Parts: sequence; structure tokens; C-alpha cells
Amino acid sequence: MSEGSTTTTPTSAGSFEAFLEGWMVRQEHYLDELLSAQQHCHDMQEEDLKELVSRILAHYQEYFEAKSRMAQRDVFLVFSPTWLTSFERTFLWIAGFKPGVFFKIVTNSVIDLSEDQTQRMNKVMEETKLEERVLNDELAKIHESVAGPTLLEAARRGTRLVDSDEETAVATLRLALERVVANADLLRTSMAEKVMEILMPAQKVRFLAGAAQLQLKMRSWGLQRQQEAERLESSK
Repeated sequence: MSEGSTTTTPTSAGSFEAFLEGWMVRQEHYLDELLSAQQHCHDMQEEDLKELVSRILAHYQEYFEAKSRMAQRDVFLVFSPTWLTSFERTFLWIAGFKPGVFFKIVTNSVIDLSEDQTQRMNKVMEETKLEERVLNDELAKIHESVAGPTLLEAARRGTRLVDSDEETAVATLRLALERVVANADLLRTSMAEKVMEILMPAQKVRFLAGAAQLQLKMRSWGLQRQQEAERLESSK
């Protein structure tokens, strides 16, 4: 769990939403630290940059662990999370961000990669694309073979099933989705680790700042759109 965190384990959609709000507040504070370090990295000791990066990674680990526990409680919910805005949900890939986004952030935020770093990054990117395709195929097979649209929708809504065959099908579907979400999260974290291994400490700071800025902007835009939609609805 990240330093300074006082969160409890989320056990429902409401508690996870509360957890996420606190996590996002800490994310803003960490972004301030990253931007300050980015401006003064030439005056900072390498060990100080490493310590900051370590705290940021622990912060992300806290989120992944909380989401993993939530997926084990209700995997259908993490595929359509109520704690995210509809705008944020449009960017989801298997209950999270697509790992390939790492490389777009690197391209936009780290402009001083060496030739060796670029080659290593391109190799990891190709590996990531391959793993993404494998998981896409796995998810497609789950939807095709385990349950039709009607049963899947019933499972998401928590609709009472009429017979044991449907209950068995939903249980099988749940286990299959839990497995693919766990594999997708593993890909996300392993690709992040590989990217971080390639970058130097000052580059890691810029990369993490770019990632935090993107996430916070998407959150802000999503909340703004949601509030505008609510105002329009209330004015009818």
C-alpha cells in the first residue's frame, strides 16, 4: 500500500468509488511531486529520483490490488465499472487501460531515448501487441462459447436465473472472465516493469508524470461531461 494511505479494502461498488476518489487525490499530489522533480532533476540526487519513482509505483500497485479484489468479488462489475465516468469507460480494454498506451506516453514525454533504448522499447512494444491480440481472442472465445448475449446481460444485472444450467453457465463465465482480467492486469504490470527497466531515473519521472497527467485529464473531462449532461437533464 502506498505511503500515507489510510484507505480500507473496497468491498462494493460504493466503497471502491470512495477508494478511487482518495486514490485520485493522492495521484494529484504525486503529480505535483513529479512535475517539481522534472523541473529540478539536474539538481537532485539519483537516489532521490529513485525513491520518488518507488513511491509512485507503490501507489499504482495499491490500485491494482484493490481492483483485483473487486474483480474477485464481482468480475462483471469491473467490465462496466460504475466508479468511472462514461467517457473514461470508452477507453477501457478488458477492465483497464490498454498496455500499448505506455508507448504513446513514452513517445510524448521522453524525447531523449538512446538508440539502444529505442530498439529495446520497440521490441517490448511488439511483444505487447502480440499479447494484446492473444487476450482479445481469448475474450472473444469466452463470449462466443460460454454464454450468449442474453445470459451475459442477465449476469451483469444480477437477474435471477431460471434453472441450474444457466447458473452453471454463469459460474463458468465468471471464472473465465476472472482469468482473462487477471491475465490482462498481469500484462499491464509486466509491460510497465519492462518499460521502467529501459528508462533512466529522470526519464522515469517524465514518463510517470505523463501517465498521471493523462489519467487525471481523462477523469476531469469525464466528470465535466457528466455534470453537463446532468444539468441538461435537470433543465428539461
